Amino acid sequence: HVQLAESGGGSVQAGGSLRLSCAASEYSTRRWCMAWFRQVPGKEREGVAALDWFGTPHYAGYVNSRFTISTEDAKNTLVLEMNNLTPEDTAMYFCAADCHDVGAGPFVESNYAIWGQGTQVTVSS
Repeated sequence: HVQLAESGGGSVQAGGSLRLSCAASEYSTRRWCMAWFRQVPGKEREGVAALDWFGTPHYAGYVNSRFTISTEDAKNTLVLEMNNLTPEDTAMYFCAADCHDVGAGPFVESNYAIWGQGTQVTVSS
């Protein structure tokens, strides 16, 4: 059973950058969808960025070219590079993988079978 572990969260000032990583516990040679979501207490979890089954990146509108999603280690690690962070980016960030329906939208939470525990990102003004 594959597990995901996020790292790289922390506290930065507005305008700063962070690099989040999500490592899978086992190497997989098959294609699978991978994504980053985030959640603020009291609000619903929302999609941030995703790589679909074909490897095409998708970004939420509010990302506005500030973030870049990619993989390393032959897709064993999912990376989210975040630049020009604002206080509105403060949230717990989760990675997700293994979507059931490759035709579903990239930010459909229920479509992902495996989730990490999250890493906190705090941006101060």
